[in-house]
Amino acid sequence: MGYIWTSIALATLVVMGLLRLRLIDARNEESSWQDLIKQAGISQGFYKPELVQGLPEPAQRYFNFSISPGSPLVPAVEIEMDGELGLGSIDEPKYKPMKAHQILAPPHGFLWRVRVGLVRGSDGVSKNNSWTRFWLFGLFPVVRVSDDQDHHRSAFGRVIAEGAFWTPATLMPSARVNWEAVDDNTARAVVNFGAFEQAVDITVLQSGQPHQVVIQRWSNENSSREYKLQPFGGTLGDFRRFGGYMLPTSVEGGNHFGTDDYFPFYRAKVTDIRLLGDTS
Repeated sequence: MGYIWTSIALATLVVMGLLRLRLIDARNEESSWQDLIKQAGISQGFYKPELVQGLPEPAQRYFNFSISPGSPLVPAVEIEMDGELGLGSIDEPKYKPMKAHQILAPPHGFLWRVRVGLVRGSDGVSKNNSWTRFWLFGLFPVVRVSDDQDHHRSAFGRVIAEGAFWTPATLMPSARVNWEAVDDNTARAVVNFGAFEQAVDITVLQSGQPHQVVIQRWSNENSSREYKLQPFGGTLGDFRRFGGYMLPTSVEGGNHFGTDDYFPFYRAKVTDIRLLGDTS
């Protein structure tokens, strides 16, 4: 009988410890969310086509399609999305429905809260750290990575890639952002922030609508499980107007983009985008 009570007591302590850890994660997420809003600040001026004169021609088309003249240069967005995540491989994708809520404030960071079946958690990055934390039933940790420089560098790549399609104003030319020509329909933005530098290639249609976004991402999603630079990217579609911005609501992407190993594990359908820092 004493053994039973001891087991119950130990199980109770374990559950209480897990609940406390889950509560700490929730508090840290909320704090990070608010910090990103503060770091992004307010909109810095309003868009005019003259501001991008002198950039590679595809970059000019990109900005003129994405931002209407007179629109505030929004530094961050809040995104609601659903869609699918592939939890398997190219041969067996194992797509599962997802629902997510995200704040994106390039280059400062992002916080992506997502639920996939019985698993929920978040990916996030700020200037000083990054993390991936997922829980089964909201109680049992199944993935927990943080305070890792390789992970941080990889997460920063995601910030810049997603900024190219959901926060175009954050890629306006500045002390942090320089542009280079690639070809007649592709331009490259190079973003420097703290210890990191990330280039992103944006391919546009003749109208300027961004069609494809690709980065060389620091990642260990490969057969050797070693961190190295490899192509990561995807395609954009179903553009809708949000305030003065024309933004994609359908995004498909994954690792090894443009190669035979490409696996589009991320299929997002945006249901709403809220502009943050809007001065209009």
